[in-house]
Amino acid sequence: MKNEQNNNHVNESILSEQILEDQKKNRINHMEYLPGMENIGSEIMDKVVSEMNNYDYDKYTEYDVKRALNNTERSVEDFKALLSPAALPFIEEIAKAAQIETRKHFGNSTYMFTPIYIANYCENYCIYCGFNCHNKIKRACLNDEEIDREMKAIADTGLQEILILTGESRAKSTVEYIGNACKIARKYFKVIGLEIYPVNSDEYAYLHECGADYVTVFQETYNSDKYETLHLAGHKRIFPYRVNAQERALKGGMRGVGFGALLGLDDFRKDAFATGYHAYLLQRKYPHAEIAFSCPRLRPIINNDRINPMDVHETQLLQVVCAYRLFMPFASITVSTRECARVRDNLVQIAATKISAGVSTGIGSHAKDIEDKGDDQFEISDGRSVDEIYNDLLKVGMQPVMSDYIYV
Repeated sequence: MKNEQNNNHVNESILSEQILEDQKKNRINHMEYLPGMENIGSEIMDKVVSEMNNYDYDKYTEYDVKRALNNTERSVEDFKALLSPAALPFIEEIAKAAQIETRKHFGNSTYMFTPIYIANYCENYCIYCGFNCHNKIKRACLNDEEIDREMKAIADTGLQEILILTGESRAKSTVEYIGNACKIARKYFKVIGLEIYPVNSDEYAYLHECGADYVTVFQETYNSDKYETLHLAGHKRIFPYRVNAQERALKGGMRGVGFGALLGLDDFRKDAFATGYHAYLLQRKYPHAEIAFSCPRLRPIINNDRINPMDVHETQLLQVVCAYRLFMPFASITVSTRECARVRDNLVQIAATKISAGVSTGIGSHAKDIEDKGDDQFEISDGRSVDEIYNDLLKVGMQPVMSDYIYV
């Protein structure tokens, strides 16, 4: 019996290896657009990737870091120096400089919002993500009535900004479905953000007409070779379509765009640089655009033991956040619930300007009369309610702000 079990295990392993090998042979080219994907012919991606590949952070010295700190306006070279290992001994000086810059442009305000996950169906095979199509999780898609009840429950907490998220499935979460969610959100919130699968500029225009104000797209990593190994199937596999999503959103009329790399998937210094440089180039090309950064670190997910994250420690996270602030002083910087309460509270006192509260990454988790319908995308570290975060911000001398937009 034991030999038979061993033989069955071997046969299953051989079969699994064969399936993976067949999938590998049939994978689409991650650098070629698929039918229906809009190619805007932008030069931004090539500039970002080229500059990132040429970024040798080990060449920067103490002199370069001090120069960056002394400059009142930081250049791209200064940004590179601030992200380099040479900057770590100066982390206290960098944090103080970032705090001064933050207070100059934002005062002691911290903007509060929450995400709402309305669907977790996904067609992508991203091996680090809890929603990926091969993970055996409970899937759900809220209907319009359930979305309304969820949003009302969130609005009752006092929040006036919401971020709508879905899994990346056009079939289950159509553009029209997301547009309806935006229309419902407009009844309750002053500011509406989207974190959905990338779409074409005309579709972004439609979603903007439905009420969306800004779009956030996480590139995850700007290393196209690494990207190819992490995104094995689905539309997300197409690297250039994702890189150019923010520009398509601006062409579609969105007021603002958000950028982020998932720190720890690859070389975090190069990814952090590429993220900042990407935002910088788009800001120069579209001066009216509101720019935002997120700085998430890789978190544990469901059914996944295939990722060995490259450790990004708290000091390095602080370095990235402060470098963004010094390089692009007017940008909004969000600190995720992937971080614990202590780290989040520290970062909003130094350089971050936006914090999520009352967060759940599950589907149907806010309204008491809706059964929790779908599994979470990842584990959060800060489970504080809106009231708890509001009061904790006051305790550390910050001013919580629900919204600074007035529509006339």
